[in-house]
Amino acid sequence: MSAHCQLTGAQPRFGKTVSHSHRRTSRRFDPNVQRKRYWLPSEGRYVRLRLSTKGIKTVDAIGVERAVARIRSRGGRV
Repeated sequence: MSAHCQLTGAQPRFGKTVSHSHRRTSRRFDPNVQRKRYWLPSEGRYVRLRLSTKGIKTVDAIGVERAVARIRSRGGRV
């Protein structure tokens, strides 16, 4: 699962590319996933998360502790 956000659960969507002649071919819409490292004070270590850009903004808003708790409650490994 390379294009998958650990926090928001964003994953690839599928659709069609429509050419000028209206011929349709399959394509994949990947979320903008980045690897980001955060300091987790409660555990005294850094955690590396795969987050979409919306997930990064969410971590900025709610804090890394609550974000990691959300990921773990969904069954994710941090």
